[in-house]
Amino acid sequence: MAENRNRAEKTFLSGVFVLALSTVLAKAVGFLYKIPMLSYLGAEGMGYFHSAYEIYALFCVISTAGLPVALSVLVSAALSVGDERGAARVFRTSLGVFLGIGILGSGAMAALSPLFCRLIRSANAYGCILAISPTVLLICVSSAVRGWFQGHQKMAPTAISQLIEAIGKLAFGLVLADVAAERGWGVPAIAAMAGVGLTLGTLLSTLYLVSEFFRLRPRTEKRASAPRGSGTLRQLWRLAFPMTVGASAVSLTKLIDMAMILRRLRSVGYSEIAANAAYGSYTTLALSVYALVPTLLSSVALPLVPLLSSAIAAGDRGRQASLIRASYRLTAIISLPASLGLAMFAHPILSLLFGREPEAVAQAAPLLALLGPSVFLSCMIGATNSVLHAYRAVTKPILSLLAGAAVKLTVAYFLIGSPAVGLPGAPISTFLCNAAVVGMNLSFAARLCRVEVEKLGGTFAKPLIASVLSVGLCGVCYRLLVRAAGESALLTLGALIGCLVLYPVFGCLCGGIGREDIMLLPGGEKLCRALTFCRLLPRREEEKKEKNEEHERTGKGTVGEKTV
Repeated sequence: MAENRNRAEKTFLSGVFVLALSTVLAKAVGFLYKIPMLSYLGAEGMGYFHSAYEIYALFCVISTAGLPVALSVLVSAALSVGDERGAARVFRTSLGVFLGIGILGSGAMAALSPLFCRLIRSANAYGCILAISPTVLLICVSSAVRGWFQGHQKMAPTAISQLIEAIGKLAFGLVLADVAAERGWGVPAIAAMAGVGLTLGTLLSTLYLVSEFFRLRPRTEKRASAPRGSGTLRQLWRLAFPMTVGASAVSLTKLIDMAMILRRLRSVGYSEIAANAAYGSYTTLALSVYALVPTLLSSVALPLVPLLSSAIAAGDRGRQASLIRASYRLTAIISLPASLGLAMFAHPILSLLFGREPEAVAQAAPLLALLGPSVFLSCMIGATNSVLHAYRAVTKPILSLLAGAAVKLTVAYFLIGSPAVGLPGAPISTFLCNAAVVGMNLSFAARLCRVEVEKLGGTFAKPLIASVLSVGLCGVCYRLLVRAAGESALLTLGALIGCLVLYPVFGCLCGGIGREDIMLLPGGEKLCRALTFCRLLPRREEEKKEKNEEHERTGKGTVGEKTV
């Protein structure tokens, strides 16, 4: 029994790793897509594209958020008792729901595109919104098939489809944008062609998933009887609705935020073109770089969720608290240096990536510097949400997000509309929003398990000290070298590599990074051996001796004994 459980856990974690790796690669390809696209569209055109994309994201979230997860749960439940025909009935019922929602979503997005343009005061975004609208239907179909694969614990097709979608979007988008630019079409038309490229990339990914489904589905599913839909629909609704509400709240907030930024900039004297250019610089440059770290961290921290769920099922309070602290500590270890690094090196990083657009870089660099501290908070939102979901407290994150959204929209409205602040009000409102969400989530988690908020200071203090020392030292050296030799890509890369090298050294020296933290990472055992060899980590015998001495002082016994 134990052997089977271990095998299942290894299979699950390997699947999670494959999916996480593909997600990171797909995000990286998506980020690289923006660099050449910026040269075609400029900041103005990227503003039109991102306006359309945020509207599309809202429709996708409403159409699919929660449903693929619910489908995979129901399919897994049926398969766990050997009911392959039942799994087939669940999938067919779900596919019908997805198709209906997808057709309605695509139609509504296309029909309401003039209204959206009026709301965001960007008439030139119309073509791009229209070009992206069919993607809602394609996403619904692919989400249904991905739910089926995940229910069968087949992660590879989902991972491959994500890469196909990202690469297809890159290839089609760039080719079509190039054709439009060569023909002398205007910026709105080129942005619309980039939207067509996104649709074609999604179509290619959907066709791959459908072909893999027909190739891999069992014969028993092919002969399955007609679906009994009413019970399945109730189950889907019960499971998917809370997650859909939460995700929709986030996406709706982003859409309102976009509309508010454009409208408030217009209210302080920006023209439509200037407002879209400013918004394009903010979203394409600052927000894109800002979002990379939370995406990476969500992938690294995924294995902690099933471990916490099993501890909750076993009623092991001590194990629960230990895992929660570990998740918070891992979040701090990765995100704190990234936060300070973005704040310190905002302009050099953007110049390195988008050097051909110096005006956009100059506009986006201060915004990215202000967004830097929000990286840690954004990562903490992901960590605390995972904790609350593991406890099945699905309404708690929704309450936090709604409160954070209220803070963000209120602050953004007044600051962006103030001539003295303007666009920097957007990252400031993001910081305050994330702070409110993290504060509420930590409070909710503390009530569910005995992890008191006021005792978490030590969890964050040592990684913060290591981050300040490493980033600060590299930042000072970088400034001195820039004064002597001027800015260069090589110097920027050297400073960033210096941060990556110095941070784990300072982290190990000040005790901010321990063996248990490194073991949570892919290849953690090899990293531990290397750091132990370099005397940056104590040997296991020394660690046990230190822990035994600490336990003796606190009266909790020795390491290896069961403690309360």
